Amino acid sequence: MLVPELPSYLTSLGGAQYKGLIISLFTLTAMVSRPFSGKMADKVGRVPVIIIGSLVCFFSSLMYPAISTVFGFLLLRLVHGFSTGFTPTGLTAYLSDIIPANRRGEAMGIMGTAGAVGMAAGPAIGGAVANNFGLDAMFYTSSGFAIASILIVIRARETLVERKGFTTEVFKIHKRDLLEPRVLVACIVMLLIAYSYGAVFTVIPDFGEYTGIRNKGVLFSYLTVSSILVRLVSGRASDYYGRRRILIVSTAVTTVAMMLVALAETQLMLIAGVALYGAAHGMNSPTLLAWAVDLSDEKNKGRGIASLYIFMEMGIGVGALASGFIYANDSSRFFDTFLVCSILSFLAFVYLITHWIRHTRVKDKTVDL
Repeated sequence: MLVPELPSYLTSLGGAQYKGLIISLFTLTAMVSRPFSGKMADKVGRVPVIIIGSLVCFFSSLMYPAISTVFGFLLLRLVHGFSTGFTPTGLTAYLSDIIPANRRGEAMGIMGTAGAVGMAAGPAIGGAVANNFGLDAMFYTSSGFAIASILIVIRARETLVERKGFTTEVFKIHKRDLLEPRVLVACIVMLLIAYSYGAVFTVIPDFGEYTGIRNKGVLFSYLTVSSILVRLVSGRASDYYGRRRILIVSTAVTTVAMMLVALAETQLMLIAGVALYGAAHGMNSPTLLAWAVDLSDEKNKGRGIASLYIFMEMGIGVGALASGFIYANDSSRFFDTFLVCSILSFLAFVYLITHWIRHTRVKDKTVDL
């Protein structure tokens, strides 16, 4: 709901040059909080982690109308990032507990579809509320949705069997809590493709306005609707054909989509590029989540999921910051901004192909032995 309107809101506060920080600051704290949320999900429980993130979202949305300075806005974006640092980690771990491994991709696709419905409706609703009732009403509406999410999950049955409760140990992060080595391959792919996500959410609102699209949320609706249309199919396909095969296809589609956006000169071409990117994102997200759970140790699923999200936030944050710097509020630099996205997505494609070939060779040698 908020993201499409935040660039112009920050501009009204006098901080147009800091647009790249809107997403990057948010993802910075989300990334920093992942080791804590992963450890807490494995030690304390999945449900508390989900609720903590929703509470942060509720209070942060309430605070936006009280902010009147650029510094205050940027500080609040930092705080707001903790919501994403906690809730998705808890949700993914919770889901992995209740779904059999051979339907994990399908389940991640269903969860992703639910999130994508919110992502599709949110920008359009946020834009409509902001245009008709003002930005404050949009912030309060967002806060209301956060409360609704808490009411839904608060009575959910906890799925973590061995719970240790809140202790000071939960807040002591060791090196082993920062990264689950088993999921490193999925993390690298996530890092490379998440850059595009940060760039899209930072620059696309201005690109849309440049082509004459007044309601900036509409572009994000195209993105998420196309994502919804493929999530269920791609998640199930990854269960049947394998995670690598689906990711090879999705990174190739991401490469093409970002190049199409880079070359866009009309509303139709921009919409087509954004929609194609949404389809690629719909393939990437559930497949990478399922793959991370597949690769994780059973007792450290929270850590494995948190590791994937850390790399996602790293990619989004760098993408938002770098794209804001490359774009620099200059419409002639839209091409350069999204060309970088296309190149990084192509590198992910090449990395997956290389890893698949190496994995196949090792497997063949093992069989020969």
